[in-house]
Amino acid sequence: MTGELSNDDIVKLTEENHIRFIDLQFTDIVGVVKNITIPAHELPAALEQGIWFDGSSIEGFARVAESDMHLRPDISTYAIVPWLTGDDATVRLICDVYTPEGQPFQGDPRGVLRKALEAAGDMGFSYFTGPELEFFLFKSNDGCAPEIPNPHDEGSYFDAPSDMASGLRRQMTTALEAFGLKVEAMHHEGAPGQHEIDFRYSDALKTADSAVTLRVALKVIAQQNGLYCSFMPKPIRGLNGSGMHVHQSLTYAATGRNAFSDPGDPHGLSQIAKQFIAGQLFHARGMCAVLAPLINSYKRLVAGYEAPVYVTWARINRSALIRVPRSSDESLARLELRCPDPSCNPYLAFAVMLAAGLDGIRRNLPVPEATEENIYLLERNSRPKSSILPGSLSHALDDLEKDEVICQALGPHVLDRFVSAKRLECEDFRLEVTPWELKKYLPNY
Repeated sequence: MTGELSNDDIVKLTEENHIRFIDLQFTDIVGVVKNITIPAHELPAALEQGIWFDGSSIEGFARVAESDMHLRPDISTYAIVPWLTGDDATVRLICDVYTPEGQPFQGDPRGVLRKALEAAGDMGFSYFTGPELEFFLFKSNDGCAPEIPNPHDEGSYFDAPSDMASGLRRQMTTALEAFGLKVEAMHHEGAPGQHEIDFRYSDALKTADSAVTLRVALKVIAQQNGLYCSFMPKPIRGLNGSGMHVHQSLTYAATGRNAFSDPGDPHGLSQIAKQFIAGQLFHARGMCAVLAPLINSYKRLVAGYEAPVYVTWARINRSALIRVPRSSDESLARLELRCPDPSCNPYLAFAVMLAAGLDGIRRNLPVPEATEENIYLLERNSRPKSSILPGSLSHALDDLEKDEVICQALGPHVLDRFVSAKRLECEDFRLEVTPWELKKYLPNY
């Protein structure tokens, strides 16, 4: 990371490190990383003038008639790519997308998050997040996605460092720290072949950049080791899926003090924190399609696999949608939202999460009673009359289109393109004849 370095400093640093190429990165609306590579001698021009590209071929960006787009590198994201050296030495810069008129492009997911953060700033808050991305490592002969996912080990939650990927997780951590991520912990997760690497809590734009960087880096390191890294939410039936639990808090922009903390409250939470919870619970169904954006996401959001289904909150109950982690330091008061998964676009995810919470504060929404019992274990007629998350992507999209606050947070351009892309995905799946159907029906009909 570059701190307060100027454009001239960046150019000098590039020359001193004998960098040959510059990767200019951004994401499309569904969160896929896109890349334009330029020779290092073009860096000064890119920093001063930006780089033009054709946006009509990017998912959800622009129609052919309005295809010209402009990339402007954010020099705070400057990092030397650790796996490209010598004649291939490369620097990565994450970019913002602009129109030919010099205006922020409405379809840029990073810009959507910036707009949400500005809304928080107008209310006197800064928004911090800490996503925990889970992933699987599968055996692969060529480093590509296997036809049948085969976990690389039989490890389980918090296994000792003798598990087969302990060394690989260290390689991944070294690569992530070369990009400026401060890794705090790494461990084996609950399912065979499943892992988690957590990086430091920070402002939401920085952690969204970090989440995107992590997904790219881990796939490359896994491929170099003959494995395939997958962030698919539920790749194997009967095993835990991969989530992206997000820790979050607001601070007062003027003082930096945690706005969620109240040591005198039984849960350690301020009124603002409770209003924030109420807002996210109120909009949980509306934002679910953004936080869990794949058809496969709803194979994870089922009871019994440590994924939330019921729209509740609690301190110790891990079946709740929002959990309040314990902390010995009142300045660290946070809320953990447990429904996002690592296939989401983190820029859009954080934007709608923030919009939902701020709506709760603006409207002074009352928070329901915490539900500390494990809802999965309660008798059906004893379960609280709370709503549940959508059971499919199609239903989640219906709820998204009905939620004015979440629609406004995305903006009309992203909303229209996102929903259209996901409706096509649902229709394509509806027409597919799956192996389950062949196994279930072919022998009998």
